[in-house]
Amino acid sequence: MDKLLRKLGLSGRSIVPMLIGFGCSVPAIMATRSLSSTRDRQLTIALIPFMSCSAKLPIYAMFTAAFFSHDKALIMTAIYLTGIIVAIICASIFKNTIFKGNPVPFIMVLPPYRVPAAKSVCLRMWENVKGFIKKAFTVIFIATIVIWFLQSFDFGLNLVNNSESSILASLGRAVSPIFSPLGFGDWRAATALITGLSAKEAVVSTMAVLTGATEGASLTTMLTEIFTPLSAFAFIAFCLLYMPCVATLATIRRELGGWRYAILTVCFQTTVAWITAFIIYNVGSLIL
Repeated sequence: MDKLLRKLGLSGRSIVPMLIGFGCSVPAIMATRSLSSTRDRQLTIALIPFMSCSAKLPIYAMFTAAFFSHDKALIMTAIYLTGIIVAIICASIFKNTIFKGNPVPFIMVLPPYRVPAAKSVCLRMWENVKGFIKKAFTVIFIATIVIWFLQSFDFGLNLVNNSESSILASLGRAVSPIFSPLGFGDWRAATALITGLSAKEAVVSTMAVLTGATEGASLTTMLTEIFTPLSAFAFIAFCLLYMPCVATLATIRRELGGWRYAILTVCFQTTVAWITAFIIYNVGSLIL
């Protein structure tokens, strides 16, 4: 992959972290430690969140079942290709602007490999897994508590019986006009996107609660009252590309040495997501 990725300003070594990103962005960003150049690391980390992690699959499944039941394979393929295409476009722009310069030459020294001892493999695996759980779980746990608090109380700190009266719902109503040009200006969609910051799969459970699907109504039926097929695809694209979960942001801060990089990632990715969803919805409206 070195010759191909070098055209995008990346090293061939970047392919491994980016492939891991299709599973989870946290270990993918940690895997960029194998890159010897700071420039290569920063550029690779900036692109990894565009790779569709497995936590977003429930969102895709929910919307494809509701709106694209006859074209599930086509829609799922289009989703993954969208993330890859956006990453390629961003890499092409970055290599001539923010990340000018050439990637480190790809030189790999192959030592005489030996079959490792089982004990050494298990110890190394345990250390890596323990580090991942400690870094990811603690951040997700704190974020979950915050989301629960916002969803359970109103501004008077009174426990609410209906999530529509919660602080979280009020925040969703406040930001919903931002998403109107994208076709999903409903406050329930905006609220689901906010909860998705803790973990992307939370978007599904939040939509189920706010639409009343937990009370017996079908979630797919309730979604058709909020979205059209075109706005649903724009929503999927936004979920694919907008700012990563808090665990990923914490990992970016730790790996790059400051919250400045994490904040820049939030602004950059959310802007790209908004522009992409805007193009999908408005161009699609003209065509359809």
